[in-house]
Formats: sequence, structure tokens, C-alpha cells
Amino acid sequence: MGVRPHLSPKAGRRRPGGGGRGRGWARPEQGPDPHPRPAPDPHPRPAPESLTYFRRALEALKETPETGEERELLIRNVLKELETQAVALATDRAGSGMLQELLSSSPPGPLRRLLAALLPHLRLVACHRSGAHVLQSVMLQLPRFPEALAKKDEGDVKDGEPETLEELIMKLASEVRDALVLYSGDTHGSFVVRTLLQVLGGTVLESEIARPRGPQSLGGHRAPVREWKPASFEVPDTFLSCLQELSSCFLKDISVFITDKISSFCLQIALQVLHRKLPKTCARLCGSVIKYLSTRNSSADGSPLLLFLRDQTSSRLLEQVLLVSEPPQLQSLFEDHFQGQLQALASHPIANFPLQRFLDAITTPQLLSQVFEELSPALEAVLAQGHAGVVIALVGACRKVGTHQAQILQLLLEAFHCAEPLSRQVACVPLFGSLTAYEVYYGLEEEDVPSEHKLEVAAAQPLREVTVPGSLLLQHLLHFSTFGPVLRSLTSMEGPQLLALAQSPTGSHVLDAVLTSSTVTNKQRRKILRPLKGHYVALACSRHGSRVLDAIWNEAALGTRKEIAAELGEQNQELMRDPFGHHVARNVALGTFLKRRGDWEQQQGAVAKRRKALSTILGD
Repeated sequence: MGVRPHLSPKAGRRRPGGGGRGRGWARPEQGPDPHPRPAPDPHPRPAPESLTYFRRALEALKETPETGEERELLIRNVLKELETQAVALATDRAGSGMLQELLSSSPPGPLRRLLAALLPHLRLVACHRSGAHVLQSVMLQLPRFPEALAKKDEGDVKDGEPETLEELIMKLASEVRDALVLYSGDTHGSFVVRTLLQVLGGTVLESEIARPRGPQSLGGHRAPVREWKPASFEVPDTFLSCLQELSSCFLKDISVFITDKISSFCLQIALQVLHRKLPKTCARLCGSVIKYLSTRNSSADGSPLLLFLRDQTSSRLLEQVLLVSEPPQLQSLFEDHFQGQLQALASHPIANFPLQRFLDAITTPQLLSQVFEELSPALEAVLAQGHAGVVIALVGACRKVGTHQAQILQLLLEAFHCAEPLSRQVACVPLFGSLTAYEVYYGLEEEDVPSEHKLEVAAAQPLREVTVPGSLLLQHLLHFSTFGPVLRSLTSMEGPQLLALAQSPTGSHVLDAVLTSSTVTNKQRRKILRPLKGHYVALACSRHGSRVLDAIWNEAALGTRKEIAAELGEQNQELMRDPFGHHVARNVALGTFLKRRGDWEQQQGAVAKRRKALSTILGD
């Protein structure tokens, strides 16, 4: 796979003495504590009537239209009413969740006023579990109205309040910049820093959009995920200048951002944003990171950088550096640090992950040839060590660059013990998909002379579970310019085996690749998918199989559509009782097919003509 679970930054830490902060301990009778600890200042608490008012306002909000002046006026009035308790609400579990719910559809004016109320208490709010989510939510609303950054809502401006949203964000960025190490190193403050970097760069990363945020509201539900999902938006030049200044601040304390687990994530986000908006700045920052790491403690194995590739924290940062590096930088990295070490890195439990990212980043035939020559002899050994992600990344690089495809396919056949005799090659898809060697898959004893493959035995063998890495491997191979053994293996599969592949959560994506690959011809597709005839109902009533059937339907000619509809129509009642089958029946207009065949054929014919015309236009 190539994906590691992110460990909790402070997981597993225990206090000396083992206990839970003194709970259950009896203090010896020896007088007062000579070093008493001052009690921490409690966070301000919102007034109970404010939370009650908030609840009622949210209920009223549900009754108003999703857009329009009425909704905006309600949100404006609610946030204005609660402005004096902004900090208390933001740092309260329930208040934070309700604030985020309002912010998701707030106009710019109330956002400006709320941010202005929170900024004087930035450290308290940003480093608070609930408060950090409110600040994130405020900043992540800006892509909805970038034109309002430099404007003030006349209905919300008071005397002595000159700040626009742009000025407020700049003020927030200034304070974060002056205490970057503090905010980046705090568990909650680091999220604020990461969001700020994205907003300054006008780039909201997909990973940040998809993640649900914030505590649960009083009803037990999280604040709704935003419907807008922009990849980028326009920002003023002042934001980009500030982003450039922040990148310089990372260099001042580079050792902290390389070694601290929490702070390191902020530098990783900065690299991603800079790569999209300020590539030259990104290249300088990458160069500084590599230069710093290359001058640390020497390694007996070669470059000092190799030590950091094996470290849990710094290796993650290096993964991001590799992904945003330009081809000349990658070539230099290989020649100065990686060359001669690839097999050792591939076998290491941590270093194999940055090696995967290095392979993902390769775009030039020259570098791929050098890497392939060094790494390819160890393919079977790497698979045996359980580091299939390295092999998949190398196969993906061959697919992307377009070289060494026949060579790596032959090496894979050898690694799975199905290259010789030639009859075994027809079994490669089940072997690749399950990441299992031929003898293990078919329960054979190791032999000096490999036995011939027996088709009748293979046909009776149920398909083993397709692993995620195995599915990814097959998807890459199906996009190769030549993939003869894979094609022959797919066309040899019996109907039940192909049905099992289509119904598998991971295997279904292999058939997606069959349908979308530009190197698989229509004739080859029909030959591969033909055994599914007679199994369309079983496909339609499966969560993943129904999605495959939809994809087949979308690509099918009129004659094939008639066959599918006729087979489904024989068990129409069963389809209508099944939630997935019901969807498929609606997609194929099965009711029209059964009752008004002529109308159905006319509709489907018109669809086929439109698709053909569109493909002609796109082809031109």
C-alpha cells in the first residue's frame, strides 16, 4: 500500500509512578506541600442562557430556506448577540460545535466580527481543543467569498473597527509567525497553523477538506461537513507574501520541525502549499531541509541522510520533500544519497515508505532506468518481507514513465513462480491479486521441476481474497502498453470467479481498470466480461458488484444493454426488494423495458448516439 497509520504524537507516555495525576493516592502527614503548584486559570464558561439561546437559534435555522436574506439575517443576529461571549463559546465543547454549525453558512460580516473578538485571546483559543476547531472553521469559510476579504460589511461596522477579513487574517498570521514554534508544537494549535498556511496560499488540500472537524454538538452529531470543496481560490498578494515569510521562519528552527512529531506536520503542509503556489520557495525550503539533514551525524552505511530515512518522524517529512521535489533535485538525491542503498531501504520497516514516495515522484526515463537496474533484482525478496508497497510503486513508475514495462511484468511472473512453464502464466491474476506464490495458492509441494498448470483444477478453485496491494498492482498492469499474460489470465476466469472478483471491495477496482484503460480494446473488454452473462442479477444485488454493473452498462452498446435488461427483467421482483438491485433497475429503466419495449429502445438508441457523437468530438 505505502500508507502508514499516523501515530498519536504523545501516545503511550506515562508519568513516573504510573498513576493518574495523584488520584487515589494518600498524602503522608508531613505538613503542607513545600512546592505547591498554582491552580490553572479555568477557561471562561458560557452562560447557560446563551447555550439555550444558541439551541433555539439553530432550531430556527433549520426551518429557514438554505439561501436567502432571511437565513443571513438570522445568522448575523445570533452571532452579534453572542459576540461578547465568543471566547467562552469557542472553548466550550457544546458551544464550539454549535458555532461551527452556524459558520458553515455565515455571510462574511459575522465571520469578521467573530474573528475580531477571538484574536485578542488567540493563544487561549488556538491551543484549546474546541477553540482550535472554531478558528479552523472561520478560516475555511474564506474560499466561499474571496472577493469579500478586503471589504467590510456596512451593517456590521462600528466606529473604531477598521479591520477587514484580510487585515484580521494578517494579524492572526503575524502572531502565529512570532510564536511559530509554540503554536506548531501544540497538539491543537498545530491544526490552526496548518489551516492558516492553506488559507494564505489559497489552497485547501483535499485531505483537509474531507476530514470531519470539531466535537459533537449537543444532539450527538458532528457539525456538518462543508458542501463546497474548492482545490484553490484567489488570495491577495499580501497573503502570499506572508506565506513566504512563514516559510523563512521554518528555517530558523529547522531542527524542531524535523524532529518533533507535531511540528513536523506543519512543515509538511507548508511544503504542499508552497509547491502549488510558490514553487521556487518550495524548492529552496526542500534544499535547506536536505542540506541540514545531510550534515548531521555521519552514517557508516553512507550518507547521513540515510539515518533520517529510518526515523519515524523525519522520514515522514522526507516523504513530503520527495513528493514535491523537481526532477533535477530527485536526480541529485539519488546520486548523492540513495544510489547503492535502494535494496537496503526497501527492506527496512520505516525507510521503505520514503523509498515508495521517491518512486512515486520519478518522471524521467534516465532516473527510472538507474533505479530499476538496482532495485529490480530484489523484487521477490522485497515481496517476501511484506513490503509490497515498494514493488507497487516501482510498477507505477514504469506505468507513468512508459519504460521497463515488459521487464517488470516478467520479473513479477518469476517472483510469483508462474513464469515457467508457460501454462502457469494464465494463473497470474489470482496470484497477483492475493499476493500469493503459485505453490501456496494451489497447495502444491515445492518441486525442483515446476508442474504444468491444470485448467480444470484452476477452474474449480474459488477465487482467493484480493488484497488492496494486489488490486493496485493489477490496476497498474492493466494500463501497461502490453500486458499479455494478465489479459490471458482474465479471459480464462470462469463466471463464478469473475463474479467473485466483481463483488470484492478491492477486486471490483480491477474491473474498473479493465473498463477505463486506454490500452484495453473494446474487443478485449467484451472477451473478459463475457463470463458475467448469467450473473447480472447477482451483480446487481451486491454492493460492489452493482457499481461494476453500472460501469459496464455505461460503456455497453445497445445490443449488450438489451441482453443485460432482459436477464434482469426475469427477476424484476427480486431486484426491487434489494437496495442495490433497486438502484440498478432504475438505472437501466427496467420498468420501461418490461412495459414499453419500443420506448425503451428509442431512449437507449438516443443515448448511444449522444455518446458516440461526444466521443467523436473528444477524439478530434
